[in-house]
Order: sequence, then C-alpha cells, then structure tokens
Amino acid sequence: MFFDFDGPVCDVFAGLPAPEVAKQLTALLAAQDEAAGAKAAETDDPIEVMRIAHEAGDEIGRMVEQALTAAEVEAVVVAGPPTPGAVEALQAVRASGRAVAVVSNNSAECVQRFLEEHGLGEFVAKVIGRPSGQPHLMKPNPFPLIGAAEQMQMDVTHCALIGDSLTDIQAAHAAGSMVIGYANKPHKAALFSDAGADAVTDDMQAIADALTTA
Repeated sequence: MFFDFDGPVCDVFAGLPAPEVAKQLTALLAAQDEAAGAKAAETDDPIEVMRIAHEAGDEIGRMVEQALTAAEVEAVVVAGPPTPGAVEALQAVRASGRAVAVVSNNSAECVQRFLEEHGLGEFVAKVIGRPSGQPHLMKPNPFPLIGAAEQMQMDVTHCALIGDSLTDIQAAHAAGSMVIGYANKPHKAALFSDAGADAVTDDMQAIADALTTA
C-alpha cells in the first residue's frame, strides 16, 4: 500500500505556510535569474517554484531544491499531529499483513523527520521522496511508484495509492496501480471521481475501518 505524504499523513505546511515558503524560494531564485523569479512569483506552491528553478538551470535548481528541503524539514516539525485517521490507517495496513511505502513529491528527509517526530517509523517500510535534481520524475510520472514497488519486491499493479491530488491519480493510473482519492477539500471528490479514482473518501479513518473489516 502506498501513501502520499502531504495530505493523507501530514498537513506539511500547516505551521509554516506554503505561500511564505514559496516567497522565500522565489526571492532566492530571482537573485540568480530575474526572469525565472518573475515566473515563480506567479505561484504560491513551493514545489512549483522548484520546478521553475530547475528549468532555469541545474545549479540554480539544486540550490532552490536544497532550500526547499530545509524548509520542508522545518515545516514538518511545526506541522502539528498527523492527519486524523492516518495513524489508524497505517496501523490497519500493517495489521492486514501489507507493507506501507510513503511515496511523495516532498523530500524523503521531511517525511523521515515527521515519522520520527510522531513515532510512526515502525509502520512504514520505505520512504520514496522526490528524485533529487529530477523534478520531471515526480508524480504524475509513475517513476516513484514503480521504484517503491521494486524496492519492496512487489508488483506495482497489485499496489494501491492513497493520494489527495490529481497528480496522485494520474501517477497511479500510469503505473497500473489502484488509487484511492483522499478528498480533503470539498471540490476534490468530483475531481477524483471524474479522473477515474477507484474509490474516493474524505476520511482517512474510513480507510482504516475498511481494512479492519475486510
């Protein structure tokens, strides 16, 4: 079973707002490349700023990505508790005899830090963070899911991903995995259904309950 991180497990930027991080990264980028900085100023998504930085050049991309990773690690420390129902879902997956991989476009470092902070490391077999210096391999590319399945010696088509974004649905479809859309905002339920999610829920506890009664 694959879990996306930001949403299903943790609200990464709950304590350190994403727009604030995006602004800091954009200032860093603009100091190196004015045109790329102007483009980045149009988004409040830190990961999108990093993509723009990589488009501007490998060295600039690496610098902004390192700053993003540092900000993510800082953010998860002040992010508060796990998503309601997430711990129960992780426990239920393990109790059902399945293994968990966290597959995220966030850095592996911030995922590991959050799992350590909340004593959840024992429930997660693998952490697959964004491929360093290769933003084109992040979800919706199926690369992280295929890599996670290989590391766990599993057939990716026998796996399911729980994700809260359209890129998760797209990555799972591309990999041949099943996908459960976690609609943590009201507009997402229809979006995920239209995108062909195998199931949609607005409650991580419901996933735990389903696994427990299966």
